[in-house]
Amino acid sequence: MVRLFSLFYSKTPEIKDSSGKVKSKSIASLEKIELGGITQHILIRGHDTNNPLLLFIHGGPGMAVIALAHRFDRELEKHFVMVNWDQRGAGKSFSKKVPKDTMNVEQFISDAHELVLKLKERFNKEKIYLVGHSWGSHLGSLLVHRFPEHFYAYVGIGQVVNLPDLERISYQFVVEEAKKRNNKKALKALEKLHPYTGMDHKETMKQRKWLYKFGGATHAFKSPYALFKMGMGAREYSLRDIIKMLRGLLFSMKTMWHDLFQYDLSEIIKEYKVPIYFFIGKYDYNTPFEISEEFFKNVKAPQKEYIWFEHSAHMPNYEENEKYTDLLINKVLPETYK
Repeated sequence: MVRLFSLFYSKTPEIKDSSGKVKSKSIASLEKIELGGITQHILIRGHDTNNPLLLFIHGGPGMAVIALAHRFDRELEKHFVMVNWDQRGAGKSFSKKVPKDTMNVEQFISDAHELVLKLKERFNKEKIYLVGHSWGSHLGSLLVHRFPEHFYAYVGIGQVVNLPDLERISYQFVVEEAKKRNNKKALKALEKLHPYTGMDHKETMKQRKWLYKFGGATHAFKSPYALFKMGMGAREYSLRDIIKMLRGLLFSMKTMWHDLFQYDLSEIIKEYKVPIYFFIGKYDYNTPFEISEEFFKNVKAPQKEYIWFEHSAHMPNYEENEKYTDLLINKVLPETYK
């Protein structure tokens, strides 16, 4: 019976006090929501609904992370109402009914904007916080740039600026690492990809195999697959949801990848109207820091800070979760919640 339940059903635990009673102002809700005409899924958790809202936009595209909230968001839930969103075609929101022609950047901006408006109305908030990771930082930047009036601040983790430069530098990194390690198997495989642009998602996945192996995606963790294992025990994801997550990742990459190359933030965004913080892993060659560093120097913002995570690659919010959490609670929040 337990196995059958875990196969088809998911839920999120209630937030309780030390005596075991559900906190009166808390919220712990796994919900369906219609965005852009299709059903999508969000996880909302917080100890006090009077606290500021924080929307986390996952990467990928298709790398849904609701299953990781139980492991990494516990402390944040005490200070924010945390909202994790499985985007169109990703994770719990994956369905064969999602039209392929809606898997594009403009539709995702529209979905995200609609979600922000619904959250603000529901919780009676003037503004919210936005955190975007990887592809989510690309989407998040475009969203904040178009609709700054909705946000206290924006945090970009593994900030994406433009994909052509990103893929070129990432490819150079794995080739150089393969030479340093005298890894002939890697060199042979990478040579077959030359000239590499990254625009073919199948070639990108082949390049990523060696990026993961050579530490350009994770540093403190042995591999990105460690995160997948951590998510396996989440009550928010049934076994069926885990299968959907894997299918959604492939679907999202296949349908969206080419469109991402059309958006160069260095050309689109010259100024943010809200405070911005970039959280960057020192060893990140999934979204090479050289690109975001140059973009950050040139872009204008009322307040901006570029913060290094010395023991991370592309996943600083997970690899150095304590530092990430502390920065949001004790730096970003007091500096911008006005």
